[in-house]
Amino acid sequence: MSTASPSTHVIRLDDYAPLLGAPEISQLRALASRLQGRTMQMVNSTAMGGGVAEILNRVVPILEELGLSVKWDVITGGNDFWEITKAFHNALHGGPYDMPPESFEIFLAYNEQNRARMQFEAEFILVHDPQPVALIKARHDHSGHWLWRCHIDLSQPNPEVWKFLEPYVSRYDGAVFSSPAFARQLPIPQYLSYPSIDPLSEKNRDLEPEFVRGVLERFNIDPQRTILTQISRFDRLKDPVGVVRAYQIVKRYFDCQLVLAGGGATDDPEGEAVLQEVHQVAGNDQDIHLLNLPPWSAIEINALQRGSTIIIQKSLREGFGLTVSEGLWKKKPMVASAVGGIPTQVIHRHTGLLAHSVEGTAYQVRFLLSNPALAQRLGEQGHEHVREHFLITSQVRRHLTACLHLKNKG
Repeated sequence: MSTASPSTHVIRLDDYAPLLGAPEISQLRALASRLQGRTMQMVNSTAMGGGVAEILNRVVPILEELGLSVKWDVITGGNDFWEITKAFHNALHGGPYDMPPESFEIFLAYNEQNRARMQFEAEFILVHDPQPVALIKARHDHSGHWLWRCHIDLSQPNPEVWKFLEPYVSRYDGAVFSSPAFARQLPIPQYLSYPSIDPLSEKNRDLEPEFVRGVLERFNIDPQRTILTQISRFDRLKDPVGVVRAYQIVKRYFDCQLVLAGGGATDDPEGEAVLQEVHQVAGNDQDIHLLNLPPWSAIEINALQRGSTIIIQKSLREGFGLTVSEGLWKKKPMVASAVGGIPTQVIHRHTGLLAHSVEGTAYQVRFLLSNPALAQRLGEQGHEHVREHFLITSQVRRHLTACLHLKNKG
């Protein structure tokens, strides 16, 4: 077991008041006052890389400032475990599952190893995603309140994998999903909680134009020309190959550059292979910039998004897609796939444009490039949509509300 450390950059709750208003912060404090001194434990599969770790890096310090005692633990595993959980991830998103039968036993063995090392003494325990789901076996005599927080799209799960996982999920006191469409037939209460971004983090805070320009030039991206960008892990479900093909269509009509920037996560073993696939499709096009960034590149990602003309999120499946809210927060016009939690953020022709294919993505990008006034209006409306629904304080409120509900149930 390893223990994750929150960001060392100190941001206080009152710092959000200029964005949200002082009454909003006061209401959050009032809600938290009913949980003063309570203990909470977060458990997930990686301390760096991926949206879950990014969220927890900000949620944990805010909860602690509000008076809760929060512990964050990260499970460990071998390469075989991460390959199995990646296969689970893809299968739960609706893909095929072709791992050998003993994979289920290997999965349970690693969960048991982590259970044996860990202590579960908190009053509220939030287990994130499938990788540590079987830790619920550590619960005895109904002590504590256990929640399973699912960040992925469960609307069409592979039946074999879901049949294996569902008995463990059903032992929790509740399950939390990112969209009503992801809810399953379960004998436990289900809660809705949108993922969120931190507007004051390195990835989302305001940057000086000179700094943005400097980052673009460092990566040999021309700030004077049109820039299309997708920020995502190099993951087949993010369809970076499809993004390249859409760009190649747009390039016939507009002089533009493509930026595909992302990295890996410790619980995702496929990233390097996917990056090689993208290199092959990109060929020798000097206007395609493939940036495999380390996990500590938040401010560079911020600058790349702010320097972009249009931001793309062409996912094939998506639990939510925090990069969508990140782009909208920066008032950028967005073209994204109509999958998973993305349409909650990109409301077609109001906060961005939705697409269903490579050709559709290319068409919508061309449409925005031909209509800059519309592009600007969509970006501004998208920023306001994120401010109202997808900032970190909203997620903290939902955590507190779920805990209060479980506490009051007894």
